[in-house]
Amino acid sequence: MERKVVANNRKAFHDYTILDKYEAGMVLAGYEVKSLRSGQANLTDGFVNFKGDEAFLENVHIPAYAQQSSHILDFNSRRKRKVLMHAREIKALSEKTREKGLTLVPLEIYFNQRGTAKVLLGLGKGKRTVDKRESLKKRDIEREMKRDRG
Repeated sequence: MERKVVANNRKAFHDYTILDKYEAGMVLAGYEVKSLRSGQANLTDGFVNFKGDEAFLENVHIPAYAQQSSHILDFNSRRKRKVLMHAREIKALSEKTREKGLTLVPLEIYFNQRGTAKVLLGLGKGKRTVDKRESLKKRDIEREMKRDRG
């Protein structure tokens, strides 16, 4: 499965324990697709919000495409973007996030083999500060062991 990754959200793995991953499409404007193809996006503060039976990707920064930015009148780089998933998936995820205190965060945006922009969403549970420190220690220990071996 070849895919061109546009943006990663490494902070999500630091702030959340990712329990499950879901692939979804997004409703994008043409200039947003061009901007993504040039490798520009920031997922750091993004999250998915549910409204009725729809899901929206919020607070994801996709900047204006450099060659067209002057032609776009109402440009908002952090606008809500509709997430395209099956209705039963949206309903199940909405219930999980509402009841169990979980959050749906974007992990990466990529283009699949067909050239379609997709977003990989992670169902995550927030880490406490103690958990973050433990994961940092664990990563440092693994890095030291790897360095000693090779």
